[in-house]
Amino acid sequence: MRIAIHHVSGVGVRAGRILLAERDVAMVGIVDRDPHPPEPRIERVTDLAGYNAVGSDDSAPQRQVEAALAAGVDCVLWIDAPGLVAQYGEEFERRGLTLLRGCNLGSGVAPVLASHEMARIHNALDTTIAWTEPGTPLRRGEAIPFPDPVGARWAKARPTDAADRAFVARVTGPWAGAIARITAAGEDGVVTRIVGVADAAPHLEGLALAAGLLAASAYPPGPQWPAAVAEAYLARALAAGLTVASYAMTTNH
Repeated sequence: MRIAIHHVSGVGVRAGRILLAERDVAMVGIVDRDPHPPEPRIERVTDLAGYNAVGSDDSAPQRQVEAALAAGVDCVLWIDAPGLVAQYGEEFERRGLTLLRGCNLGSGVAPVLASHEMARIHNALDTTIAWTEPGTPLRRGEAIPFPDPVGARWAKARPTDAADRAFVARVTGPWAGAIARITAAGEDGVVTRIVGVADAAPHLEGLALAAGLLAASAYPPGPQWPAAVAEAYLARALAAGLTVASYAMTTNH
């Protein structure tokens, strides 16, 4: 597998390092940059021909989307990119290529955790996802139990199509997290199961992007979210080092 990275922040840099640790990645290409330090499995890329996918952490990745189409390779974006999906999505589908967007904590990791749990649980009553973003912590809102070192945080509702409810907690400092909380009716009562991740923010976001690049070939052509093939995305994230904490509690009838 040959994967190219266009990076403008620490997210893309960390994604590249994670990809280098994968045995089935033969080459990591750095778009328009000389690799530093030099490494046998890293090269500067100006032409994406011969690569399987290109990923970008850019907040305005139109150039990389167009380059992926020109070269006939899958494209993986850290941002949600609704405008680029509207502009180029049909062309990706027509050409049999995948445009996988939202490979981040809020649109990728949290919904994927929820999809994984929903596949195991019957009679779900409520599905909630939550994640962190940089900012001033809230003093009220929805209490979200992120794993340590993030810990419990107040969070604000955010519109979503990925779950019944979604919340965002603002955090300062180096840590980030995401959770999925599934409440279901069981034989002994109402069961609430929480699965979550917490780690250094650039590492988690970089891993979210790297998992999308590693799993891109498992997705159908056209615009896709990570949760569309949640098991493939999660399997790649776990193999790349994502550590998931979980616990469950039962409220008796």
